[in-house]
Amino acid sequence: MRIGTFTLDNNLIVAPMAGVTDRPFRQLCKRMGAGMAVSEMVTSNSLLYGSAKTRRRANHDGEADPISVQIAGSDPSMMADAARYNAERGAQIIDINMGCPAKKICNVMAGSALLQDEALVAQILAAVVAAVPDVPVTLKIRTGWDKQHKNALTILKIAEDSGIQALAMHGRTRACGYAGHAEYDTIAAVKAVAGIPIIANGDITTPEKARFVLSYTGADAVMIGRAAQGRPWLFREIDHFLQTGRHLPPPAVSEIHRVLREHLYDLYEFYGEQAGVRIARKHISWYTKGLHDSAGFRHAMNQLQTLDQQVSAVDDFFDQCRAHGKNLAYVTGDALTEET
Repeated sequence: MRIGTFTLDNNLIVAPMAGVTDRPFRQLCKRMGAGMAVSEMVTSNSLLYGSAKTRRRANHDGEADPISVQIAGSDPSMMADAARYNAERGAQIIDINMGCPAKKICNVMAGSALLQDEALVAQILAAVVAAVPDVPVTLKIRTGWDKQHKNALTILKIAEDSGIQALAMHGRTRACGYAGHAEYDTIAAVKAVAGIPIIANGDITTPEKARFVLSYTGADAVMIGRAAQGRPWLFREIDHFLQTGRHLPPPAVSEIHRVLREHLYDLYEFYGEQAGVRIARKHISWYTKGLHDSAGFRHAMNQLQTLDQQVSAVDDFFDQCRAHGKNLAYVTGDALTEET
């Protein structure tokens, strides 16, 4: 799998997720076997470039190559400026968000709302590609605006004509949100005529599902988002299964504890203690789902306010898990986070 001059270690990509794919999470998933991780979306509004949130999202210190940054907006000139801004700060791939279904994004005609205006899509893609001629530009879309208006094939043609170097597609329309099941027929139809790499996204939760989607669609890679929340080792499991046809054993409680602890301290360092403790709560919830007595633990943990209290509670919980001899039981539920 190649994007521009970058050859990925494998064809497993972390989907951009709002509030999740920050630098600590991206680094963790790469260490756990992902070939690439795309950042949570960065605004194209230059008035926000000085905000702490935008500065953090443009911070790639120590991050393994390639560094892919997703930008969002609806104004071609502002999107071009955003691409340059992020390329100057270390982005090696610029990804354009035309896939997010969130109302707050679509209401300003950004994200997947752009799929309704193919002329504007062409203007944005051309402007961004021209703004960063030495940086590959990729695009993420959905299959269309709604089931009556699936225009992924048209968007592919616009993307190729504009110089886009890879296209990721979520197998739902904007109107679908995350309801129902992702469909892969549209992705297969796009791949059948595409001259650029196609990345399949949506409902890829297990090694078997990843193999099925790759085979069914012919896609060059799969993009995994919500299923990796609290399960960053999913990438090594899928990679091993694709290569050997065999399953790795599930992680022991001791490894889950170690990975979570390392992730927590990365969050504290990245955000500071106050914000880090707050952001860590959702990750702790995801890591512990399916473990012994985790519901009661999560409720109590969400009341804790300091780093020391949070880490101590996590340590005590995993000590109890080991005492009960419990291992991880994979549980997949409804979407908690929006993939962008």
